[in-house]
Amino acid sequence: MYAVVGCSDCSHLWLIEGRSETTECPRCGSRRAYEKRKKFVETDDADHAREVRASMLANRQGEGEAFAELDSFGDLEDDVAEGVVDDEEYLEESGLDVEELEAAGERDPRGPTRSGSKKEIVERALADLERPTEREIVDYAGERGVEAEYVRRTLEKLVRRGAVSESRGRYRLL
Repeated sequence: MYAVVGCSDCSHLWLIEGRSETTECPRCGSRRAYEKRKKFVETDDADHAREVRASMLANRQGEGEAFAELDSFGDLEDDVAEGVVDDEEYLEESGLDVEELEAAGERDPRGPTRSGSKKEIVERALADLERPTEREIVDYAGERGVEAEYVRRTLEKLVRRGAVSESRGRYRLL
């Protein structure tokens, strides 16, 4: 279910999907019980709810007649989807060689790039390397763009949390 609701503090209109205990105005942040909010329409159709809200906003600005001349959201969405130019066509019409651009995209002049967050890379080093030393983990992560200081701090935190054990300079995931 969708509802078009209004804020009694700032007069903002918005859509709510479903039914929660309380609602918060996205503009001013006022919280009210759902039942206390002014509901202008409740419907099972999201497009209908959007139409009602858009119509109300247009009327507030004195543009109700202009809005009435527009097609529905569904029709407009279909029109937009049909008129979209794909990337390849756009590039060709701009005078660019698509194959050359694709080849350039596959080359990365910066060398290897990071895959995953810094923490994930440190954890992957612990999983991929067999009982690695701090130096081996730093090297592994460094090849993936993670700074040595970050690796050392992360290892220390993982050991303190009990996610990793360290014995005689070697680390192991638990």
